[in-house]
Amino acid sequence: MSYVDEVYERVVAQNPAQPEFHQAVREVLDSLRPVIERNEERYRKEALLERITTPERAILFRVPWVDDKGQVQVNNGYRVQFNSAIGPYKGGLRLHPSVNLGIIKFLGFEQVFKNSLTGTPIGGGKGGSDFDPKGKSDREVMAFCQSFMTELYRHVGADVDVPAGDIGTGAREIGYLYGQYKRITGLYEGVLTGKGLTYGGSLARTEATGYGLLYITQEMLKANGVELAGKTVAISGAGNVAIYAAQKAEQLGAKVVTVSDSTGWVYDPEGIDIALLKEVKEVKRARLTEYAAARPSAQYHEGRGVFTVKCDVALPCATQNELRIEDAKALVENGCIAVCEGANMPTTQEATEYLMSHGVYFVPGKAANAGGVATSALEMSQNSMRLSWTFDEVDAKLHDIMVNIFKNIDAAAKEYGVPGNYVAGANIAGFLKVATAMEAQGVV
Repeated sequence: MSYVDEVYERVVAQNPAQPEFHQAVREVLDSLRPVIERNEERYRKEALLERITTPERAILFRVPWVDDKGQVQVNNGYRVQFNSAIGPYKGGLRLHPSVNLGIIKFLGFEQVFKNSLTGTPIGGGKGGSDFDPKGKSDREVMAFCQSFMTELYRHVGADVDVPAGDIGTGAREIGYLYGQYKRITGLYEGVLTGKGLTYGGSLARTEATGYGLLYITQEMLKANGVELAGKTVAISGAGNVAIYAAQKAEQLGAKVVTVSDSTGWVYDPEGIDIALLKEVKEVKRARLTEYAAARPSAQYHEGRGVFTVKCDVALPCATQNELRIEDAKALVENGCIAVCEGANMPTTQEATEYLMSHGVYFVPGKAANAGGVATSALEMSQNSMRLSWTFDEVDAKLHDIMVNIFKNIDAAAKEYGVPGNYVAGANIAGFLKVATAMEAQGVV
């Protein structure tokens, strides 16, 4: 049995009932086979793959808080500090009922390679809770966040572990978390990113993941002789990533015709009205039914179906494993030429393989959605230097980072004999930097 297969079997055996983590590890290890085969004896002796697939630390804790009725509630809190070979742990906090240890480990593992690809000195980590902020009052959200940080503060710091936002964790939650950290420690430091502009946040951070997704999509298409301008784009999701991906796509001359949320999706053949979408989702925090009600050209559909619409480019920006094999088949049948992931692992392994085998250009999330964490690293730099850059300065740096990510994954794919395979290229390029740093630092 090969070293790669041995390590994968070990991961499955030691981490039962964590399918998302298994899936993430399988995808990375399969891509790394040509790299591992060149160095198998050395890597096996150093147990490099065992170390890179095992978190350095996993912290589990309870989060008690009191709701508006005076009832005590208890949630589970997590922080997985996966790998610090190239810098302090960096990764978001997800607040969603689906959160469990396996999902946090999958996200943290992905984060290691994503952060490596950005070219910034940050390691990989992830955290969160099964708390659901939807339907909660501001006071309830504050009570939860303060309780969560009362445990988490002892494990994080500007040079140790710097969490950020994720699903369910927006500006409100980051503000409450930061206030409690400062209250407990007495430190005013860049321990969180995604902060408000009045207390250390960075311009363009809100837009960064969506904008970065379009920058790398445009660069990838250009490298293959295709222009983004004039193309029809299908986007899933209606959160931060989806909204700003749609905005940047339209700025670059494409037409976005779909968005979705947890209850349904909208098809708007005239192009999504970004201002209306922001009003519905960012101001009213309402369902897409309100978008459709206010927009005569829009058609609202219950359930799933974004990827059944005819499009040139598909950008899944909602959640893991949302783009399934039946969606991949519909995209291919409708002539889609590119899928770039705005969410973390939104495409199933089966769907990914189908798309790539049918000639669809495919850029995985660890490369395509790295703009968010890249800009978080830029926020960390600004905090360390006690200064703020303009929106245009941050946006220009983000654009350069995303262009360089594409160039690096494209070069890695070509070097290891799989030109055009951007999944393999992303995993290889991300891995080599981390592996080199791990070897240099000894058995730790």
